[in-house]
Order: sequence, then C-alpha cells, then structure tokens
Amino acid sequence: MSQENLPIEHLYFTETNLEQILENLDVVRNRIHPQLSDDEVAIDQVFPSVCLIGLGRCGSNIALDVASLVYDARANYMREVESQEILESEREFRPMRWIRKHLPIEGKDGFKPVFLIEPIVLLGDLDKDIEGRIRFSNQEGRTKFLEEYKKLQIMDLSEVHAGGAGNAPILGQYLAKIILNKDATTFRNENWKNMHSYLVDSCGIKANQSRLYFYIFSAGGGTGSGMASEFGLAQQFSYLSKTFDYRSDQNQMVDKRHSFVFEPIFTSGICILPNISGKNVEISEALHINAGRLLTKYISEEWNFSYNEEREDDEVPADVMERIRPWNSMMLISNDIMRYAEEEDGGDADNIDVNTMEKYANQYISQQIFNILTAQAVTTDYDEDYFRRAGIDIAETIRLDANDLFMSLAGPVAVAYAESVVGEGKHQDTVDIDDLFCRSIELPHFNNDTSAIEGVSVLPVESDRYRDAIKNYRKSGYDASELNHLHFFKNCSSIVSIISLPRDYKLSFTALNRLKMHLNRLCPNTTLKRYALVIGASANLSLTTLIAKSPCLSDDFLTLMVAYMKRCFARDDYRYTDEIDKAIINMIQEDEFDESLVDKYFTTYENPAKILDTNWYAIKPMYEKKYRELIDNSQRFVSINDIRLDINNVKNAIKYLREIYRHRISKTNVLTLNG
Repeated sequence: MSQENLPIEHLYFTETNLEQILENLDVVRNRIHPQLSDDEVAIDQVFPSVCLIGLGRCGSNIALDVASLVYDARANYMREVESQEILESEREFRPMRWIRKHLPIEGKDGFKPVFLIEPIVLLGDLDKDIEGRIRFSNQEGRTKFLEEYKKLQIMDLSEVHAGGAGNAPILGQYLAKIILNKDATTFRNENWKNMHSYLVDSCGIKANQSRLYFYIFSAGGGTGSGMASEFGLAQQFSYLSKTFDYRSDQNQMVDKRHSFVFEPIFTSGICILPNISGKNVEISEALHINAGRLLTKYISEEWNFSYNEEREDDEVPADVMERIRPWNSMMLISNDIMRYAEEEDGGDADNIDVNTMEKYANQYISQQIFNILTAQAVTTDYDEDYFRRAGIDIAETIRLDANDLFMSLAGPVAVAYAESVVGEGKHQDTVDIDDLFCRSIELPHFNNDTSAIEGVSVLPVESDRYRDAIKNYRKSGYDASELNHLHFFKNCSSIVSIISLPRDYKLSFTALNRLKMHLNRLCPNTTLKRYALVIGASANLSLTTLIAKSPCLSDDFLTLMVAYMKRCFARDDYRYTDEIDKAIINMIQEDEFDESLVDKYFTTYENPAKILDTNWYAIKPMYEKKYRELIDNSQRFVSINDIRLDINNVKNAIKYLREIYRHRISKTNVLTLNG
C-alpha cells in the first residue's frame, strides 16, 4: 500500500525504501551489539526477540528498572562463570569442588537467578531533559550500567516539543502524531530515523528479528497515556500496510533481508492505572479521567477491530487499515498494589511516601515483564554457552512464541503472580501448590521469604469484598464456587500460565495437574488455555497467570471509564448525578442495546477543557501552529479536533463490555453411534 494511498485517518510517515531501512537497521544493530572482530559480519548479529518501549516519566523509569535487573543478573552470572573458570584452571581437587558445591558457602542471599535475556529498551519522553534525568540520577552504579548496557537507547524527541504534555493525554497524543507524521529523515537528531526504522518501518522483515514489543506507560498522566497508543498505532499501521502490499516484485528479490515475512508480531501495552480507592482519594481527580480516556479509546478500537460486524466489506484492506488498534493486548496494573501490600502486612498505607509506593509498584511490574520475557525467549536471546554451563536441557522447556501470544491474548489483560522458595535438592512435594495458586490471586501482599510482591494486578471487585471471598476460598479447601461467579473469572476468554522453575527443580506431574485443576475451576468459561514451562531463569518457583478480556468488567476498569465519560461527554443535566452510572450498568446488562440512550446522555465529542484548568480554545491554535510549522504540507494537516474521541467511541466501548459480559462456552458432549 503506497504512501499516497494511505487512509486519510492515518498520515503516519513510513519509510518505503527498503535499502534505506536496512541501512538504518545496521546503524542500530552496530550500536547495540559489542564491537565485532574482523572475521565476524555485522549482518549475523540478530536483534533481541523482545523490545521494551518506556514512554513518559513512569514508563521510562520502569523500563529502566527492567534493564537494570537484566544487567545485574548478567553481571552476577559472568562473575560466577569467571570464578568457575579460575577454579578449573587451578585444577582444584575433586573433594574441594564437592565441598564448594554442597555447602552453602555464599549463604541464602548470595544465590542469584540466572537471567540472560537482554531486550532492546527504548526510552522516550516529551521532557527535554530525559537523558539528564536518567544519567544523573543518584542510583548506585547507574553510570556504569548506562555505559555497558548498549541495548538501552534514548529517543530524544525534544526538537518537536521540549516540555511535557501538561497532564493532558490529548496533547500527548497530538504531539506524538506530529512526531510520527513528520518525515523521519528531516529530524535534526540523526538517531531518530534509525530508531524509527527499527520500531516502525521494519516490523516483519527478516532483517529485524524482534517480534514482541511491550509499551510501558502510566494511564493517568499526559505524555505516556497520550503517546503510547499513538506509537502503537503507527507500528500496527506500518505492519498491516505491508501485509496488504501484494507487489509481485517482492518474489524476485535477490537479498532475502529485503523481504517481508508474514510472521505475527505481538504488541502489548503495559498500563499503570492510578490509585483509585483509599481514604484520601477522590474519583474526580484528573488522573482518573485521563486513565478513563485511555481505557475507553482502547476497548472501542478493540471492538472495531475484532468484533464489529456492522462494517460492509471485511475483504477491503483499506477498511481494515482504518480500524486498527494500537496493541494486541493491554496489561492492566493498578498503582494501588503498594497500598494493599502495606495493609496486608499490617502497615499504614497513609504513611508511605510517594517514592516508596512507586518503587514497589515498579518492582511488581518489573517481575511480571521478566516472567513474560522468559516464557517466550528464543535461544539466541541467551548467552551462547548458557544452557551448557547451567546444565539445562532445552528440550524440557515449553516456550510461548509471538504467535502463541498473538492468538491467546487480546484486549485488556490482568496478571496474577506468586512465587515459592525451593532449595537445592529439595523434594518436589515440599511446595504447597494449592497455597502458591491462592497467593497468586490474592490481594497484593509481600512475600517475606523472597521480598517479592504477589497477588493480582487489578482487583475483580472492591477490596473488602474480595478479601472476604479469598478468605472463604481458603477455608473451604479451595472451593471456587464463591469466586468463579465474579465476572473477572467467569467471563475470562483465555488464560496464559507461565511456570518458572530453578534449574535443579523438577515439578511433579501431579503438581502441574493441580494447577490446571485450580485454573479450570476458577475460570469455567475459558475457551483457550496456554502453558509455558521455563527452566533455569529463576531462583524460585514462580507462577504468572495472564487473564484476558474479562478485566474490563472489574470495578476499577468500569469506575475509571464511567468517570471519564461523565466528565468529558455528559450533557450538563447529567454530569453531577448518578443517573449515567446506573444507565451504563443497565446498557451492559440489558439484552438489547438502546443506542438512543447514549445520545440522550452524551454530547457528540469529548470536551478536553473539562480536565484542563485553563482555556482550551487558547491552547488549541498553539499546538496546531506547531504542527503546520513542522509538517509543511497542508494536505497532511491534522487538527486537534480530529483526534478527539466521539460518541461512537463511547458506543463501541459499551458494545465491547456487552460482548465480554455475555461470554459463554458450550461444553463438549461425547457422541456415540453405539446406542
């Protein structure tokens, strides 16, 4: 699909010259890989299968934390390898080796997990000083880490805008649109065209081996919340436009690096939801409205892409291109995690300072990204001698590739997580699998043995009610009948479970079966269940479960979405009453959807002025002037008015919720001719 024939809604710049794309990719490849010796060829250096994109202050901090964890794990591993090689070179006596191996000389705390997957990490912010903020933070060892972790790249976008988005997602989205609609070759910053080719232009071509992209951002802010979905849309747009490009000359290319290979890429937003409950939190805060906008936008796009049957012709590529959504799935992680964890630990959440709260929430998120990465990592992502040195049989691992995730996870996703310590040589039956599973779905809490935060990333219902339900679940001997009627579990369409084991630990067949039994009982209507078994990537036995689609029916999700609709769409008569709240619940539950009710309660377009404490009509021309100056082509002009959400987004979001609310499966009956 040529640049000239792109749908008018999407004016994203895409480099179409394949030679130029390959050239730009080689620049990125040479930057992220160590210096090669003369006999090695740059072309053989593959890109990691995973890329993390941290956007905004919150997103870039979390992506940085993940990169730091990976770097530290590799450093520990390499030190271990070096000391082992020194021992071997000294030809140490076998009895001494036995003593070192069997006595816990280093102590419990010295045992580090081996984690050698190194994703590409891209950090982007509308703050001019993003590089300074990262480089000069006082974190110990940060400077050395930044010098050595070459796969970490900073996207400097300051020539488009040198300040933030003022806590307004529509401004963050508009600025991202300027960045992505502007010809990447015209940026003063040479690095941007190379990063653009890696992230946007080259998805699906053989020269770029990255297949999984995770966008990390805060839903409550302006920069991350606005930019993330626009970056995701540009990437999806570039990828899908290649799949609909049927030019015959593709088959005659001599250099196979040029060719587009139809392999699914899996992209996910990792969305940090703002604090929603607690003594001092009011639901009318701008953070909640911002998050509600993002959730409404995403599920309305997901409805249009995956479910909308009102479209005329599904076979027309242009029609599909107009209905793209930014990611295959969006993982939801609540910032209330830390508050619940403190309360469960007997502490007072009101007295935690903001930095500590953010630090622990970020730790939980980093853990989840870690486990998702290990579950799909290909062998080329590891150090080449890793499996041999670690004594791991690669045949015993069960991996999830991009295609598995592409088919298994769509729409909003929640995470359940728990881990257990298993000592070396410990018997299989010593781990309580029932307890491990229960801890993974509890309210967030600290695991005192491992210092990890466990629990579910978004609560299915209000915290006191859910806490009581979990207590009864334990007391009843794990009878799921009180939990499995909650929509969060009952209407879940697919599940992905990732079990990570230390290298010397074997999980018994019965333990694995018990895990599957718990999942089956808790989520009775799940259509698709996928499992991954990862060996040697963790010091502990850990369980991560990804629950798809049904989290959009959780209390938090609905509350944020309706708060936004009331603030930015509601007609004056209904803005301050609970009539809209009740009406939307009824619209989801009623057998027939009366769309005229939406027209009754809401105006045609969102009003961004409702969350800005300033004159929207004065701001709008300032940003549009910036667009005209940076993209000097009147035919490619986009007004801020054009990116407002409209009443169709509201209708589609409600239709999506109705679809998930009605999710059922029919049980398979055994048929026989032998009556």
